[in-house]
Amino acid sequence: MGNPIYAEIVNKIQVYSTIIIHRHLRPDPDALGSQNGLASLIRQAYPEKKVYVVGENEDSLSYLGSMDSIPDEAYEGALVIVTDTANQPRVSDNRFVKGDYLIKIDHHPNEDPYGDICLVETHSSSSSEIIAKISFSTEGTLPMNAAAARLLYAGIVGDTGRFLYPATTAVTMAVASKLMQFDFSASDISQMMNTNSLKTANLSGFVLQSLTINDVGVASIILSQEILGKFGAVDSDTAPVVPLPGTVEGVLCWGIFVEQPNGTYRCRLRSKGPIINEVAKRHGGGGHPLASGANAKDESEINDIILELEELAIEWQNTH
Repeated sequence: MGNPIYAEIVNKIQVYSTIIIHRHLRPDPDALGSQNGLASLIRQAYPEKKVYVVGENEDSLSYLGSMDSIPDEAYEGALVIVTDTANQPRVSDNRFVKGDYLIKIDHHPNEDPYGDICLVETHSSSSSEIIAKISFSTEGTLPMNAAAARLLYAGIVGDTGRFLYPATTAVTMAVASKLMQFDFSASDISQMMNTNSLKTANLSGFVLQSLTINDVGVASIILSQEILGKFGAVDSDTAPVVPLPGTVEGVLCWGIFVEQPNGTYRCRLRSKGPIINEVAKRHGGGGHPLASGANAKDESEINDIILELEELAIEWQNTH
């Protein structure tokens, strides 16, 4: 589990008296789990340090912590750590560049290697897994605690789809097992992640009933502002529906296209085989080989994305 950079990061944490931790916009469990989990580790090991977590709050994930409000002056002479964020434009709160020293900790493809220290492990399931490994491998200088274990476990569960996705490795399971030895309820975490609001449940039913699936296994659906309005939903309510097409027999890859208030579309792309992140990159996004995000200016660009997914699906089926 060890990596020489782990010790470098812990050394920097020991040096600085103020540490400010960021993560990506529109946070998911791994973003908040890694951010707040790391903060918990530092606060317990070094109670004299000032440790802040910043970014917008996500009400649906309030069980994973809330954010601090800090002035610009707090960044003077501070160590800034950004977790789970591949590209600088996606960092929540653009003051992350105002500190004295910057560390990136991430598991996405390293296409924007920012930071004075850039720790990227694409073989890790999540940024939460990486931070847990840092704690477990640094011989007591950043020891695990129950609060951090709960947060990091939640992050791992979130980014592995409850250990369903291919990024789940034997190391992932070993890390999760070690975290579960601490005093928190793993089942409570799973229940909270598995509980949706009534509007999201109704939206999920609509997605499954309205999904378009073509003969090469590409599924798609457009969630317009009108449709969202019928369910009293907004963009952030759509995250739980993203995995649903993958549960349908015959679906190989899929896109859920969510209209934004300005008329553009947020594109959530997923796959059970074909590598889709190059498609995402061509449309203003990126991400993992099997889980990416992109943007479309209109329905014409959505159609282009679907055609590109169809080409990938055909190619993948011809070689597997």
